[in-house]
Amino acid sequence: MYELVTMEDKVRIDPKLFSKSLEESAIEALKERYEGKIKPDLGVVIAITNPRNISEGKIIPGDGGTYHKITFDLLTFKPEIHEIIKGKVFELTEFGAFIRFGPIDGLVHISQITDDYMSLNPKTEALTGRDSKKVIKKDDEVTARVIAISLKNSITESKINLTMRQEGLGKEEWLKLKKKKTKKETKKKKEKKK
Repeated sequence: MYELVTMEDKVRIDPKLFSKSLEESAIEALKERYEGKIKPDLGVVIAITNPRNISEGKIIPGDGGTYHKITFDLLTFKPEIHEIIKGKVFELTEFGAFIRFGPIDGLVHISQITDDYMSLNPKTEALTGRDSKKVIKKDDEVTARVIAISLKNSITESKINLTMRQEGLGKEEWLKLKKKKTKKETKKKKEKKK
């Protein structure tokens, strides 16, 4: 879930940034401190915007930088348990599919892709269902649900687990196949009753 959060912090402006405006210098210093980092209570920090209320700088003896209190906005992304996401498959392995959604990745374990037994076919570079013949491959667009979250200090250390087993999740073509199958079954039942 994306969110805009207002924060206040004290920022150090390095002397190399003194040639820029105070606002530009503050934004650059804040970007270095926050962007691309994970704050467990906020999620992944995507962008810093709207710097305001920048105080006069304080100088600490022996430090060439200046310190300013500043109010600013953070654009964050924090996945939530049971949230439905849309993403793109960017890697397949023997144990599942990695899905990129927003600024972070999640794993759909092979047991959470479908109710069918799935296996990786090295020739086609796709995961294929034994009975259902459902196929998932790199660059497929999918819908999944978040089932577990472990946010650490960095994106690479964080883990998001996803599932596609419930009704309405997975690839869009799987939903179309299910609708066709349901229509055929309904038609057969009607014919049997006659």
